[in-house]
Amino acid sequence: MEPIQASLKKWMRDNKNFLNNFNQLRSEVLNDSEIKQVIHNNPQLSETDIDKNLMKLYEFKSQSKNCVDCPSLDKCKNILSGYTPYLQVEEKSIRLSYEKCYRKVQRDEQEKHRTMVQSLYMPKDILEASLQEIDHSDPERHLAIRKIVAYLDTVEPEHLPSKGLYLYGPFGVGKTHFLGALANELAKKKIQSMLIYMPEFVREIKASLKDDSINEKVDYFKKIPVLMIDDIGAESQSAWFRDEILGSILQYRMMERLPVFFTSNYSFAQLEKHLATTNRGDMDEVKAGRILERIKQVSEEIPLFGANRRS
Repeated sequence: MEPIQASLKKWMRDNKNFLNNFNQLRSEVLNDSEIKQVIHNNPQLSETDIDKNLMKLYEFKSQSKNCVDCPSLDKCKNILSGYTPYLQVEEKSIRLSYEKCYRKVQRDEQEKHRTMVQSLYMPKDILEASLQEIDHSDPERHLAIRKIVAYLDTVEPEHLPSKGLYLYGPFGVGKTHFLGALANELAKKKIQSMLIYMPEFVREIKASLKDDSINEKVDYFKKIPVLMIDDIGAESQSAWFRDEILGSILQYRMMERLPVFFTSNYSFAQLEKHLATTNRGDMDEVKAGRILERIKQVSEEIPLFGANRRS
């Protein structure tokens, strides 16, 4: 009889602990602000319905939403790495589903880019740039910051403003970092963008002549929703690249009202002079002026100065 009594006492003690733990967990879950809102919006859910779905609600509460608690995709804390949870109520049943977070979407897009063009990748610090990290204390950066914030306030997947920005200024002031931050903010809105270093772009196109993939790649750059060209003017280019490749891409995007973002050490006027001279030393101001007019149609010139952040 003694073992039976001991087992019974243990069961009652464990059951009481279980009940206490259950009630504590239930209280924590139901006091979560997002879960409270879901329950408020679905008055048909009874206490019994809620208790039946308590583990789903607990799982939702314990996960990071939209990367808030995850420092990076590689350190995602969620059960499904790279996916953010959503609650859906169907009559008296609660469903928990997962969708890709913006970082996962961005990573997948980068993998797609890798198969198309090998040399597009930018430095890691640029790919992980954020608006929150941008220094707002320097007044010479305020105009560029305001313009980027204003662009993000108006952009939607179904509505892309036809003009991007042309950020120009000296070395080291953070022009490329601005584009990286913008690309990450666009990714949060599920807007695809392509950030490419101009000298690598020239080399990529030249290499494409060997494997006959040039038309496919040029078409890709024409149609990407948001194109970002970093350091235009730093490249040594031929008249063929300027007129047939860059000119063709800009003409298409101008006609289709697709934005382009640029960074450069040159202002519009200085860039026109640079474009007029080819790597063979030939001069053609008319064709350079034509390219510049297309750049003006797809972007707005914005100065970006300040302290050199590389020194």
